[in-house]
Amino acid sequence: MPNTINLEPGINPSSTAVLFFDFLNGHVKDSDRVMKARYVPVIAAASALLATARQHRLMVAYAQANHRADNATTAHTLRDTNNRLQPLDLNAPPELKPVVAGGSWQAQTIDELAPRDEDYLIPKYRWSAFHQTYLELALRTRGIDTLILAGGSTDVGVASTAYAARDLDFNLVIARDACTSNETDNHDQFMDRIFPRMSRVRTVSDISDLLTR
Repeated sequence: MPNTINLEPGINPSSTAVLFFDFLNGHVKDSDRVMKARYVPVIAAASALLATARQHRLMVAYAQANHRADNATTAHTLRDTNNRLQPLDLNAPPELKPVVAGGSWQAQTIDELAPRDEDYLIPKYRWSAFHQTYLELALRTRGIDTLILAGGSTDVGVASTAYAARDLDFNLVIARDACTSNETDNHDQFMDRIFPRMSRVRTVSDISDLLTR
């Protein structure tokens, strides 16, 4: 980042919300050893971000996958690969994978980031937390013009939500160390070359400093 970062405008807590994207048991706790290890520092950073948000009384929201267990509300579009970049047979029936089903333990936010009664839970059925959800309505009603975004995956749901927020004219701050992706090179590419075009990319420590400015 440029040396002028210390001169940048602060973040106004009264018009800012933080959105935690898919920090769910099914993605974080019910996963393989490698993924669990990758999430350890990310959860620590997200927990620090949540503590900062509570301190400054920010609006806190959680985007949560809420699919039907029978895959009836998941996308069945034609594509070259699955989410692990494994080739798909375009002539075969759509791949039906296990989903994070609404109402299940897997669909609940992890204990480290547990929501409070006053927080906003945003059930979603697509990558973007804005697509056919009440998120925009909740933000507009609270007079929010700035959204702090954290979660996984950087190149999937976080990116889709960031694009939507940008097109809706929200200011964006993306918490670099509180986001993650299965594809490390994709994470770095978005943080270094894509997200800076539509947002401020900062560490959780930077965000805390900006909120106290």
